[in-house]
Amino acid sequence: MKRAPSRPVRAGRVVIGGGNPIVVQSMAATRTQDVEATVAQVRMLHEAGAGLVRVAVDSVKDVQALAEIRARVPEANLVVDLQENYRLAAQVAPYVDKIRYNPGHLYHHEKQKSARDKVAFIAEVAAQHDLALRIGVNCGSVDPELEEKFRGADPPELDGVSAMVESALQHAGYLDDLGFDRYVVSLKDSDPRKVIEANRRFFAIRPDVPLHLGVTEAGMLPDGAIKTRIAFEQLLSQGIGDTIRVSLTLPFAEKWREVEVGKQIVADIEAGRFRSVPKFLEGGLNIISCPSCSRVENEAFVELAFKVREMAQYAKDYDITIAVMGCRVNGPGETDDADLGLWCAPTFVNLKRGSEHLGAFRYDEVLGRLKEELDRLIEEKRAAAQRRS
Repeated sequence: MKRAPSRPVRAGRVVIGGGNPIVVQSMAATRTQDVEATVAQVRMLHEAGAGLVRVAVDSVKDVQALAEIRARVPEANLVVDLQENYRLAAQVAPYVDKIRYNPGHLYHHEKQKSARDKVAFIAEVAAQHDLALRIGVNCGSVDPELEEKFRGADPPELDGVSAMVESALQHAGYLDDLGFDRYVVSLKDSDPRKVIEANRRFFAIRPDVPLHLGVTEAGMLPDGAIKTRIAFEQLLSQGIGDTIRVSLTLPFAEKWREVEVGKQIVADIEAGRFRSVPKFLEGGLNIISCPSCSRVENEAFVELAFKVREMAQYAKDYDITIAVMGCRVNGPGETDDADLGLWCAPTFVNLKRGSEHLGAFRYDEVLGRLKEELDRLIEEKRAAAQRRS
């Protein structure tokens, strides 16, 4: 397989970039504070072949749990996923091999401080503890100022790509200026087309920076694997990408399938085995759902995602996107671009139509309310089609 001339970045016992084998990653889906379950899942993912296993940390109690997890699974290379509180980097650093931060989340925390100063803090912590970093840019959580600056800069099908790329370049520049080069970059979206375009653009400007590839909220099998494969085939075959993560909505006990699917896609590309572009990229019903990670606030989210897919099959011939998100971190922003969106809280589900909030509903009643909105949307599309004909 063709490989880009990116620099090598060591994270624990794996090396990303520099022509080294592509590193397959995954993320623990259990609650971090549930030490027994998280230890079991980290061990499961490591044994499945995950070169890096990510764990979410959002509180001091999560940090305490992480310390025990690290001690009980020393063989795994751990990545911590920082949420809004970037200062937790100093507390988690002794227990991990890599830190991932989201530039958009930095914007919302301690607004009186510049983004560069916050990055400087994270970089200093990483240097002191021999850690790698990942600049993780996500479609639904781009810095609002960049989002506004690049509004309308892209065609509708690639909306937001320019802001994502600029955010990644900006933060790479911060780390370069600080003399810290042990970092990788990711530019992710739930639409494979945006993932392909964003990574191509970034790679054209910074081929030296290792890239972490992924399609966010890819959904359930088999569609989630197909969406991810489309992006990976078009990027990895061009030498773009050094480490990957397949984000699938799966029962907790089956998270190892993310690793299995990732390894299979890489093996197929290396062997020259490619699949044709499936129908969903040309239109039709598109179900987006996030991976069942440790940020999920109610495990009923996974069951709900499957019920949504089953219920919505009668709309398969309509160009409609339904997003099902499992937490407050990605849910509010990353449902905005869907026709209908659900993001799950501990005891209720928020229902949206585009960026409009329609209300909060119990888990056992939201499906019926979603169907009402889906029926209404289908009727509107039928009426619009009749007017055009």
